[in-house]
Formats: sequence, C-alpha cells, structure tokens
Amino acid sequence: MVDFHAYARDVLAFVEAHAHYAPYIGFLLAFCESLPIVSLFVPGTFVLLGLSPVIAAGGVPFLPVWAATVTGAVLGDSVSFWIGFHLKGSARQRWPLNRFSEALARGEHFFLRYGTLGVFFGRFSGPLRPFVPLAAGMFAMPISRFQMVNLTSAMLWALLMLGPGAAAVKALGY
Repeated sequence: MVDFHAYARDVLAFVEAHAHYAPYIGFLLAFCESLPIVSLFVPGTFVLLGLSPVIAAGGVPFLPVWAATVTGAVLGDSVSFWIGFHLKGSARQRWPLNRFSEALARGEHFFLRYGTLGVFFGRFSGPLRPFVPLAAGMFAMPISRFQMVNLTSAMLWALLMLGPGAAAVKALGY
C-alpha cells in the first residue's frame, strides 16, 4: 500500500529544495490526476494544495506553475476522452477499466445526467475527475465542446488548487 502522506512530504520537500521544478511537478500531478486508474494512485489534489504555499514561499512565480498545472489537467482529460472515444462501450469490458466498473458507472451516470455541465463540474470531484471525460468520449460528445469545457474547468480548478495557499503566504509576508 502506498503511503500517500510520505509521498506528499517527499514531493513537497523536493519542490522546496528545487523550486524551479514546481511547474513540472504541477503538470505531472494534474496530468496523472486526470487519468482513469492512475489517478487512484497519485494524490495529486493533496500535493497540489500543499505545493502552492511552498512555491510562493520559495519565490517561484505563480503563473508558470498555474499554466503548467492547467496544461497537465487539460492533456490528462484529453487522453481520458480519447480512450473513451476509441473504446466506446467496450471500455467497460477492457482491462484495467473492468476492475473499476463502479467508478466508470458513476462517471457515465454523471455525464449522462448533466452533459456538458457534468464535464465541467466533474473536474472538481476527485472520484469523478478521470471517469467523466472517459464517459464523454464513450458517448461521443463533440470534441470542440469537450475541449472548451475541459480548458475552462482546468483553469478554474488549477486556480482553486494553487491560489489560496500562494495568496496566504503572500498575505503573511513570507
């Protein structure tokens, strides 16, 4: 079993010692957090929330880290969408997705119930995040609409993940 707290401490300690890697870490965490199954093993949200005060205290500019985090989230969701689009209904039977049938069913239900808004709001729910784009692809949501919602939700999500901690550090004068 992965010790997520130890993992998070190690990543944060690494960024504290090597702040110039913060955009790459933000990209990687957001990308992995958006992939079905992979997201279950990467505590991206937890680490991103802890990353923001560390980068602010280390003098790393906010914009590059935010942009890299947005890019990782958009690309991760795009990969999930692409997998769903190409597998369609057979995704339910394909390994390793068939091992997570409940999570996939929740993503499908959320997407079918809320459509475009489901893609937007699914980004803000950890358990749904990687499975809603997969479902959007499975049900052939138009790619232009998906990407528009994907980008706007990723921009807001990254701001909410990174902004409060960075703002708090600035307000405290560190």
